[in-house]
Amino acid sequence: MSRGVLQPSQQKLAEKLTILNDRGVGMLTRIYNIKKVKACGDPKAKPSYLIDKNLESAVKFIVRKFPAVETRNNNQQLAALQKEKSEILKNLALYYFTFVDVMEFKDHVCELLNTIDACQVFFDITVNFDLTKNYLDLVVTYTTLMMLLSRIEERKAIIGLYNYAHEMTHGSSDREYPRLGQMIVDYENPLKRMMEEFVPHGKSLSDALISLQMVYPRRNLSADQWRNAQLLSLISAPSTMLNPAQSDTMPCEYLSLDTMEKWIVFGFILCHGALNSDPAALSLWKLALQSSSCLCLFRDEVFHIHKAAEDLFVNLRGYNKRVNDIRECKESALSHAGSMHRERRKFLRSALKELATVLADQPGLLGPKALFVFMALSFARDEIIWLLRHADNIQKKSTDDFIDKHIAELIFYMEELRAHVRKYGPVMQRYYVQYLSGFDAVVLNELVQNLSVCPEDESIIMSSFVNTMTSLSVKQVEDGEVFDFRGMRLDWFRLQAYTSVSKASLGIADHRELGKMMNTIIFHTKMVDSLVEMLVETSDLSIFWTRIGARAFEKMFQQCLELPSQSRYSISFPLLCTHFMSCTHELCPEERHHIGDRSLSLCNMFLDEMAKQARNLITDICTEQCTLSDQLLPKHCAKTISQAVNKKSKKQTGKKGEPEREKPGVESMRKNRLLVTNLDKLHTALSELCFSINYVPNMVVWEHTFTPREYLTSHLEIRFTKSIVGMTMYNQTTQEIAKPSELLTSVRAYMTVLQSVENYVQIDITRVFNNVLLQQTQHLDSHGEPTITSLYTNWYLETLLRQVSNGHIAYFPAMKAFVNLPTENELTFNAEEYSDISEMRSLSELLGPYGMKFLSESLMWHISSQVAELKKLVVENVEVLTQMRTSFDKPEQMVALFKKLTSVDSVLKRMTIIGVILSFRSLAQEALRDVLSCHIPFLVSSVEDFKDHIPRETDMKVAMNVYELSSAAGLPCEIDPALVVALSSQKSENISPEEEYKIACLLMVFVAVSMPTLASNVMSQYSPAIEGHCNNIHCLAKAINQIAAALFTIHKGSIEDRLKEFLALASSSLLKIGQETDKTTTRNRESVYLLLDMIVQESPFLTMDLLESCFPYVLLRNAYHAVYKQSVSASA
Repeated sequence: MSRGVLQPSQQKLAEKLTILNDRGVGMLTRIYNIKKVKACGDPKAKPSYLIDKNLESAVKFIVRKFPAVETRNNNQQLAALQKEKSEILKNLALYYFTFVDVMEFKDHVCELLNTIDACQVFFDITVNFDLTKNYLDLVVTYTTLMMLLSRIEERKAIIGLYNYAHEMTHGSSDREYPRLGQMIVDYENPLKRMMEEFVPHGKSLSDALISLQMVYPRRNLSADQWRNAQLLSLISAPSTMLNPAQSDTMPCEYLSLDTMEKWIVFGFILCHGALNSDPAALSLWKLALQSSSCLCLFRDEVFHIHKAAEDLFVNLRGYNKRVNDIRECKESALSHAGSMHRERRKFLRSALKELATVLADQPGLLGPKALFVFMALSFARDEIIWLLRHADNIQKKSTDDFIDKHIAELIFYMEELRAHVRKYGPVMQRYYVQYLSGFDAVVLNELVQNLSVCPEDESIIMSSFVNTMTSLSVKQVEDGEVFDFRGMRLDWFRLQAYTSVSKASLGIADHRELGKMMNTIIFHTKMVDSLVEMLVETSDLSIFWTRIGARAFEKMFQQCLELPSQSRYSISFPLLCTHFMSCTHELCPEERHHIGDRSLSLCNMFLDEMAKQARNLITDICTEQCTLSDQLLPKHCAKTISQAVNKKSKKQTGKKGEPEREKPGVESMRKNRLLVTNLDKLHTALSELCFSINYVPNMVVWEHTFTPREYLTSHLEIRFTKSIVGMTMYNQTTQEIAKPSELLTSVRAYMTVLQSVENYVQIDITRVFNNVLLQQTQHLDSHGEPTITSLYTNWYLETLLRQVSNGHIAYFPAMKAFVNLPTENELTFNAEEYSDISEMRSLSELLGPYGMKFLSESLMWHISSQVAELKKLVVENVEVLTQMRTSFDKPEQMVALFKKLTSVDSVLKRMTIIGVILSFRSLAQEALRDVLSCHIPFLVSSVEDFKDHIPRETDMKVAMNVYELSSAAGLPCEIDPALVVALSSQKSENISPEEEYKIACLLMVFVAVSMPTLASNVMSQYSPAIEGHCNNIHCLAKAINQIAAALFTIHKGSIEDRLKEFLALASSSLLKIGQETDKTTTRNRESVYLLLDMIVQESPFLTMDLLESCFPYVLLRNAYHAVYKQSVSASA
């Protein structure tokens, strides 16, 4: 089985090419990492020895003398390095041995290239695709690696420093240093050196490159040619839609144009002789030079083609024509390449859109038309990378050609096609398993049978191909079996190597049909087991993670968001972040974290920006809707009503030139469809952006899951919170605040808009409402900011109720509202507009039961502080009050004792304040009950029923629990639980419970005996119209009952007995003023008499029979008659 001197099976060309190509990419990654991130790129990651000022002279000396360092004769200059030698060895070892690995890689490549030349391997990309591709890849990888190595500015310093430290530590240079140092020097100008080095390899390389003449020109066509050929269209020929996409050069169809251009440019620079001898080579060379101005070396490292080629060829004899060709191609590239690629991108956008739409509707077509998908992805990827590379590295003649505002759309359709392939992978597997077993195996078997010569090794391999394919069945797909054809593909690679050497018994050059058929079969196997790898090969855009790529990436993203028609494609940017980890290599594990962090930060930033943009659009729509709903507020109809009234009475109203006010709803009347309002534009922009946010439920980036909708939900929660608080329009300086009803209208308008967002995005807006509105019922939100509950509570306590205490506002029971009194200094607000039934109901809607409870607790805190002050006044008069309590039936003694009392007015004023606060609370509770009765009628009625049927003998603790439940539902209780809790906290440690009880009893005595003094106050006159007194003393009724109930519940006394005692004292005291002759003292006697009736009416513990026994009803009747008569005469 002799095959001459060199047996191809023993050379293992396929295995070596596979391993060296993979290792070459790993070495490129390491060298790039050293250049960009560590040694030379990032100053923070740079070894300290390269930037230390104390070592600067020593480093410069080493670089100047490189590669030879005379360590013995230059101790002074290198002395500074002595102390650092162990650290230098430790920290620079990684860099040094990376350079050593590069040298070893170079040795292996050179050895393999020599072997290939010796074997006289036949290369043709259309026949032995894998062999030719791997060979060209290896040449370009090797060239790129040496060029990238020469760009590391600190390479001599790193190698020299390490070797010096090694010599100082071990007494001799590192054994690899002489060769490594020489390599660094030799490859100062890598291309020039490699041009000399590749002279022996010229024949093999030029043959491989010239085989591209069947592929490259066909791939490098203009958009018009693509369009005329209806490239990538599934619907251009409906009758052939189900036919499988076939080609004699299957793997070449989706081969990267960028890769081919690198092969051609670098290949013909290295074997430049072919340009003068072969017209086909020159044609390929010119076409490549006209297409691009620069090439991607590795990631964002670029190579400026024309300048480098001109510099290399200008010094070669007989290359004047080639230099002129380069200059002409440069002009052509600068003038036409930009527009050509722009038109290609434009065509690809529509072609990929059509392809993605058809496949989404008919995913079964992914089987026969899989080739179209990968061609489309490869074409689009090439154009995007071309744009990225040229936009940042070329002085453009026409800037428009290098700024593509629609790039997001192209990326989006790429992602859509990728998603189809991932989603319908089993469909493709099913199709191609049947294809391989039912067609490919049969055809291949026939080809093998018809071979005139088939050596044993080749026969075994091809028989295994047929057997492998024949054994396939659809059941394997249905059972979820994992396919693996990597062995088969490697065998085909080996077979290519065996049959491509000269003097091979079975020469593939003579059996091209076999090569083309096997290339097709290999593509079909990849459709079964390597879909993910195929996606990476044809559509990987991980270049965007690099520093230059990321900068362009962010710029593209901003342009996408700024253009409303493109914002629907903005999700493609975070989706691209899922590509980044595919560019990592196992030979450089340390960059995984760096790339991973970059992918996470970019993805997070993109999703955050998208959510912010959507939030801003929603906020603008909400603002517009709030303005429209504001126009419907009752306050705006006054002018319309007045105009209507005036029209009936007069013909002319107002000025002639005054325009008629537009009525709400005019904005909805359209004269034609072309009229677009601002609201229309906002809704359009929102729907476009929300399409993007809603496109994927989640995405995984470096083992982190991102959920775009959650970003929007989070932003909406924050903005809704700020908007609600902002809409209160609270001004601390002027103490102005929005009316609760107006705020409620605005909040409802805002919520309506937010609910409409559910039409665009699948988010739970109810969760947003629950989170935000529940937080607004608390004192502070989750960020520690004030809520509407705290703002309104502060305003009602500090502004409205304070003005009541100052006598500027009165509580009108008839109106169930607080009303401004006519005073010299007009208030800045109308109290009635903030405290009537509708406003209090609106407040209850906004604050909810929790917020109203907080409001109640704040009110009770103010009451408890007043009660504390009242107790102090009682303590001051304790002896007098004790005597008065037992002497109420001794008129003369009572008069004498009353004169000894101090702070009588203060007691009444504080009790009145308490009454006012309790009256406001009763309004709030009643509003809360009304609101809850609408929302949860059955629950409220159950609570009410529970409260109404508490047996009298029930334990007080149990009863208080029921009262607390009832109070939370807004129901009135005999004993106010909130007041009990507030007053319970006042118990003093120094005073015994008996003493506390006595003070509580005496407080009631104090109030009772002080009531007659109210008759002398001018403002104590009762007004039937408001059913109260202008100085709010009618609120005493509520204060006396509630305070008595709370205090005697706390001290476990009899509320009924204490109130009876109070009634007896008050009646006795008031009856005395009936005997007074001083008109000043008795000016409003009748009005004060009515307080007794109010106290009994308000109390659940006192009855009219009891009052009759203390105070003759005839006096009450006469008092009512007198006050009503007085009000009639006053109004007349």
